[in-house]
Amino acid sequence: MGPNAKQTSSSFQCIDALEVSLIIEKQGFIFYDKAAKVASNSRVRAIFLRLANEEKEHIQSLQNKARFLQPALMQKSFSRKSRAENFIKNELEGKVFPVPGCGEGEIKNDLEALNVGIEAEKKSIDLLTRLIADEKKMDVLVIFNHLLAEERKHLAALEELKQTLD
Repeated sequence: MGPNAKQTSSSFQCIDALEVSLIIEKQGFIFYDKAAKVASNSRVRAIFLRLANEEKEHIQSLQNKARFLQPALMQKSFSRKSRAENFIKNELEGKVFPVPGCGEGEIKNDLEALNVGIEAEKKSIDLLTRLIADEKKMDVLVIFNHLLAEERKHLAALEELKQTLD
């Protein structure tokens, strides 16, 4: 993590936490949705579909919370937005889940897809753990802790399935 990362995370507002969480969930949805379409094993396809649907539900829930918060935060949005955008650009874009269409985003088989998903969930868990360690605001902690619990469930489901395939 860069030298400015601690400042960035500790300056998060609730809306920033929602924005960061949304990006992680959207990356996850795109990855799992695509992986489900190319999976050859029916159990692998089923788990990817389930995770894609869970990501989609999380996205809708986070968007609803963000819509609820948005009006009250509009007047502060200029300086706040640039902090969230910096963090997203430096820490998130293409750094948690692979970007489809970019070399590494192409998956050759089910086992590789599971490995990529497992690695992405681990990266997400590490990132959220660091954000939580630096955070003081209770509302922000609630958002990140909720997402962390979901990511841990996804990781466990992927690892469990991988063991049955090995």
